[in-house]
Amino acid sequence: MDNFWVAAVWSLIPTVVVLGLLIFILRSVVHMDRNERRTYAKVQAEERAKRGLPPTPPAASH
Repeated sequence: MDNFWVAAVWSLIPTVVVLGLLIFILRSVVHMDRNERRTYAKVQAEERAKRGLPPTPPAASH
Protein backbone atom coordinates (compact mmCIF):
# COMPACT_ATOMS: atom_id res chain seq x y z
CA MET A 1 0.00 0.00 0.00
CA ASP A 2 2.93 2.34 0.66
CA ASN A 3 4.13 2.08 -2.95
CA PHE A 4 0.70 3.11 -4.19
CA TRP A 5 0.85 6.49 -2.42
CA VAL A 6 4.43 7.13 -3.51
CA ALA A 7 3.48 6.38 -7.11
CA ALA A 8 0.41 8.60 -6.82
CA VAL A 9 2.46 11.55 -5.53
CA TRP A 10 5.14 11.11 -8.18
CA SER A 11 2.50 10.97 -10.91
CA LEU A 12 0.86 14.20 -9.70
CA ILE A 13 4.06 16.27 -9.32
CA PRO A 14 4.53 17.02 -13.07
CA THR A 15 0.91 18.10 -13.40
CA VAL A 16 1.16 20.44 -10.43
CA VAL A 17 4.43 21.94 -11.70
CA VAL A 18 3.02 22.55 -15.19
CA LEU A 19 -0.13 24.08 -13.67
CA GLY A 20 2.01 26.39 -11.53
CA LEU A 21 4.02 27.50 -14.57
CA LEU A 22 0.87 28.10 -16.59
CA ILE A 23 -0.66 30.21 -13.84
CA PHE A 24 2.56 32.22 -13.49
CA ILE A 25 2.77 32.84 -17.25
CA LEU A 26 -0.88 33.83 -17.61
CA ARG A 27 -0.65 36.13 -14.59
CA SER A 28 2.45 37.79 -16.07
CA VAL A 29 0.74 38.31 -19.43
CA VAL A 30 -2.30 39.90 -17.80
CA HIS A 31 -0.10 42.23 -15.71
CA MET A 32 1.99 43.23 -18.73
CA ASP A 33 -1.14 43.97 -20.75
CA ARG A 34 -2.57 46.08 -17.93
CA ASN A 35 0.66 48.07 -17.61
CA GLU A 36 0.93 48.53 -21.37
CA ARG A 37 -2.64 49.84 -21.60
CA ARG A 38 -2.01 52.22 -18.68
CA THR A 39 1.17 53.55 -20.32
CA TYR A 40 -0.52 53.92 -23.70
CA ALA A 41 -3.39 55.87 -22.14
CA LYS A 42 -0.92 58.15 -20.36
CA VAL A 43 1.02 58.85 -23.56
CA GLN A 44 -2.20 59.44 -25.46
CA ALA A 45 -3.42 61.89 -22.81
CA GLU A 46 -0.10 63.77 -22.93
CA GLU A 47 -0.25 64.02 -26.73
CA ARG A 48 -3.84 65.26 -26.63
CA ALA A 49 -2.88 67.87 -24.02
CA LYS A 50 0.02 69.08 -26.19
CA ARG A 51 -2.37 69.60 -29.10
CA GLY A 52 -4.96 71.34 -26.94
CA LEU A 53 -7.59 68.64 -27.42
CA PRO A 54 -10.03 67.67 -24.68
CA PRO A 55 -9.23 64.45 -22.79
CA THR A 56 -10.93 61.32 -23.99
CA PRO A 57 -13.88 60.15 -21.91
CA PRO A 58 -13.18 57.09 -19.76
CA ALA A 59 -14.20 53.81 -21.37
CA ALA A 60 -17.21 52.05 -19.94
CA SER A 61 -16.08 48.94 -18.11
CA HIS A 62 -18.21 45.81 -18.32
